[in-house]
Amino acid sequence: MTLVKVNSPINKTFDGLMNELFNELPVNFGKSLREDVLHFPPANIVEKADQYKIEMAAPGMDKADFNVKLDGKILTISAEKKTEAAVENEKMIRKEFGYKSFKRSFTLDEKIDAANITAKYENGILSLELPKKEEVKGGAKDIAIQ
Repeated sequence: MTLVKVNSPINKTFDGLMNELFNELPVNFGKSLREDVLHFPPANIVEKADQYKIEMAAPGMDKADFNVKLDGKILTISAEKKTEAAVENEKMIRKEFGYKSFKRSFTLDEKIDAANITAKYENGILSLELPKKEEVKGGAKDIAIQ
C-alpha cells in the first residue's frame, strides 16, 4: 500500500498549525515571556581584542529616556518612555501604543576600564563600548625557558 499526501487547503492549514505549535512555540514563548513579562530588550555582547561591546535593541526610545549607571561592578541600563499628555479636544477610541520601561544589569569584572565606558543610541540600538584595561589587551605572551 502506498501513502499519498493530499494538498488540500484543510491539510495545509492543519500542517501549518501543527508546524507552528510544535516547532515555533518554544521560540515564540521564550521571546514573548522575555518581552511581555520580564520587560527587557534582547542584548548582544561581543568581545573584541581591546573591548567588549553591548548592543541592546530598544526602538522607539530617545536618548533622554535611557539611564546608564555603574555602581561598583554592576552596570545597570534602564529606560522609561515618557507618555505624551492627552489632547483636550480629542477622544481616544482605541489605544494600542504601549510604552514600557525596562531595567537590565550586567556584572563587570576587573578586566574593564570603567572610567572610559561610552554609550551611543542610534537607529533604535543602544551601543555601549567597554574598553579593556591595558594589561588585559596584550593577548598571548611568549615566555622564555631558562
